[in-house]
Amino acid sequence: MSDSDAQARIREICLSLPETTEKPFGGHTAPSFRVRDKLFVMTSEDGLSMTFKAGPGVQEALVAEAPERFFVPKYVGSKGWVGARLDVDHDWDEMAELVEDSYRLIAPKRLVKLLADR
Repeated sequence: MSDSDAQARIREICLSLPETTEKPFGGHTAPSFRVRDKLFVMTSEDGLSMTFKAGPGVQEALVAEAPERFFVPKYVGSKGWVGARLDVDHDWDEMAELVEDSYRLIAPKRLVKLLADR
């Protein structure tokens, strides 16, 4: 899968979630996705990775199980965020679940309920 295909899949997954907006992070130009202006997915400038929020223990489990796909990102890794390499094969159903879980951790309860009701 090309980098642009991976970026398109991430965009499709993220923008399908209630009230998600795409807005670069800081001075970067890479797509990042927010709910109520709070980040839940960031992509790298080179398009080769993304980071997302994860619940307790998820980061450790993903990195231990598949270090060729997942890693502890700089700066936000200590806060439970997970990095995913986009230049390797992924199970995109699993990636969609991980993105939705990140959204659920960041979004207001009312929006999480909308997600559960659909």
